[in-house]
Amino acid sequence: MTDLTKFTALSFDCYGTLIDWEAGIAAVLSPWAEGLGVSDEELLVAYAGNEAAVEREAPATRYPEVLAEAFRRTGAALGREVTDDWARRLGESVPDWPAFPDSAGALARLAEHYQLIILSNVHRAGFAGSNEHLRGRFAAIITAEDVGAYKPAPNHFRALDETLPSLGVAREELLHVAQSLFHDHVPAKREGLPSVWINRRHDRPGWGATPEPGGDWSADLEYPSMAAFADAVGHAFAGRGLR
Repeated sequence: MTDLTKFTALSFDCYGTLIDWEAGIAAVLSPWAEGLGVSDEELLVAYAGNEAAVEREAPATRYPEVLAEAFRRTGAALGREVTDDWARRLGESVPDWPAFPDSAGALARLAEHYQLIILSNVHRAGFAGSNEHLRGRFAAIITAEDVGAYKPAPNHFRALDETLPSLGVAREELLHVAQSLFHDHVPAKREGLPSVWINRRHDRPGWGATPEPGGDWSADLEYPSMAAFADAVGHAFAGRGLR
């Protein structure tokens, strides 16, 4: 069993783990698709591969433009035009995406025991808007805009390794926390990082807005929510008499 008290820092994927990006994306795609006869889940599945493809093909592109182009490609695949106005709506929507109800409280509890780090596939302004919902106290924030690439590319993880010494954190004291197998758990395994799977889709089939993993992955621990993970951490430290 993984000892949660041996870690001093947690790195987090944000979108899908802390922020409900599927709800945020569907809030734009669903009204656009009215009359097409497709469900929100079908829209997300259609969208998922297009976003990953744009990120892979144009890694230096800022996230709002990635969202817009992925939307245009999704529209082409579904046979309905995505106008510039619709594309812009999705591109500008990141700060409006809701936090999962348990995220802010869980982050506050985890910050009692760990330094918290963000490792996210968005732009700086987008995350700043999201943190208005999360109210997180983060020791470091690493975005796709900072590293010029999108996970599962290794750039975020290399930047993370470069950041840890300035935080006084040894690599073996870091635990990565994420929902996406494709974006996070595959590269975490590749980089030799222990990880926690926040399985937000535990009660739903399929992958939603995230592509299938397409590579080897593993997770040291799995929880259905951030609240469940924070509960486990609290119990672990309480068991050692540390609060």
